Amino acid sequence: MKTIKAFAPATVANVSCGFDILGFALEGMGDWVTVTERESPGLEVISIQGDGGKLPYDSDKNTCTVAIQAMIDELGINPGIEIQLEKGLPLGSGMGSSAASAVAALVAANELLGNPFQKNELLPFAIAAEKVACGAGHADNVGPSLLGGFVLIRDYHLLDVIKLPVPEELHCVLLHPHYQLNTADSRSVLRDQIPLRHATIQSGNVAGLVTGLFQGDFDLISRSLRDVIAEPYRAVLIPGFYEVREAIKAAGALGMGISGSGPTLFVLCKGSAPIPGIITAAQEVFESIGLGVDAYHSAINTRGAHIL
Repeated sequence: MKTIKAFAPATVANVSCGFDILGFALEGMGDWVTVTERESPGLEVISIQGDGGKLPYDSDKNTCTVAIQAMIDELGINPGIEIQLEKGLPLGSGMGSSAASAVAALVAANELLGNPFQKNELLPFAIAAEKVACGAGHADNVGPSLLGGFVLIRDYHLLDVIKLPVPEELHCVLLHPHYQLNTADSRSVLRDQIPLRHATIQSGNVAGLVTGLFQGDFDLISRSLRDVIAEPYRAVLIPGFYEVREAIKAAGALGMGISGSGPTLFVLCKGSAPIPGIITAAQEVFESIGLGVDAYHSAINTRGAHIL
């Protein structure tokens, strides 16, 4: 029986001012999915590794099977596929864990079925899986995990997704404090309405960040990494947030924000030289409040999900 294995990278969603509309992919970290054809029709998850026994095998709840089911429903077929998931990302970490699983499954299954869809055409099926995992069909994790690089979701109704350029020297540090933060809690603190002045500031920062990426203007990127809509409410849920932000800026970072719904923080910097100092500064802050922290360094992954 034919077997295909695919990898999908971790992601950072929101990217400060880009709440629900911006995300980027990371190097090295991610999930692996292996799919194997079988004679009997239907989808079945036969093994999950690296999740501590927390993820469901139920085809209606696992993001791998939900994504593949959406794809084969579009094709009007019912093939037999066995799925093996290897988690390389911690659950509920703000690194796009559920998105990476769904995207890797789609890329592998699409290859298994003879590539009936172009890569970008798989995005709606990944969004369907995000609805099951997160309760909302956001694309700021699945988009960059699938396509790589920085991705802008200009419109959800028409699903207008644009891949943005990435300056070569742009690097990212992820800071994952040893602290549990539920996505539901992060969502619950957000406001349904925002003042006009905040909408104006946020729009300017999104435009500035996108322009900075196109022009390779790191000073503009740094000035634009400011969120006045979600971060003020979410930051209070992450111990040491403001202290870490000041410390990493003093260490040479361009800026910092909450990755997804947290508690992971992302830090952007120009080149790799400031990274040791950034990590040390963050560790010192978290240690001072009794929290350990895992730090990861990555360039921006411009390849996205791919077959192994």
